[in-house]
Formats: sequence, C-alpha cells, structure tokens
Amino acid sequence: MKFEQLNVWKRSSVLACEVYKQLAKCRDFGFKDQITRSALSIPSNIAEGEERETPKESARFLYYAKGSAGELVTQLYIGIKIGIIDTKLGLELVNETKTIASMLGQMIKKRTGQPLKKKF
Repeated sequence: MKFEQLNVWKRSSVLACEVYKQLAKCRDFGFKDQITRSALSIPSNIAEGEERETPKESARFLYYAKGSAGELVTQLYIGIKIGIIDTKLGLELVNETKTIASMLGQMIKKRTGQPLKKKF
C-alpha cells in the first residue's frame, strides 16, 4: 500500500496543515517554528517509513512519527497555556494528535509483532 492511501498519513497531513494555518499570524517565531516542525514531522516520517524495505525499518520511522506526536501534544498544551492557541481548538488538535499516535502504535505493533511497552 502506498503511504498516500494510509488513513493515518491523511489525518496527520491534515493536522499539519491545520497547525500551519492556525499559527500563520503567530509572531513568536521560535514557538511557531518548533510546533510546525513537530506537526510536519508526523506525516513525513510515516511516508519515509513506508518507503523503507523492511518492516523493522518501517517501524523505526513510525516510532519517530509517534515521538513527534508526543512533542506536538506538549507544544499544543504550552501554546494554549501561554495564549498563543485558542483553548477549544487546541484541545481538538490535542485529541486528534493523540488519536494519530494511537493509530501509529497499532501500526508499530503490526510491524514488530510486539505490543508497545507501557511507560507508566
């Protein structure tokens, strides 16, 4: 299957676009750069992983995408707290990012044949 057909890639691409749109007028360029990079990294790593030759290589990039999702959730919460991101919209983006992270976890599980370790 091509990465463009994956629902998780489609959803994470839409998410990245939404983050870019919402922060288009943000004048805190350091924050804007960091959060948009995190958002863009999710679909980019999914695509790169799907272009790899082995399930192990693919899983490695899915882990990167999942890590970027965690980074994005953190930055969304901070953006809400400091008033850069509207609370309602920010929480919607957080929920979508968490859903995408869960989808990535399931893909990783399928590729590796092992469940993800619970951290807590």
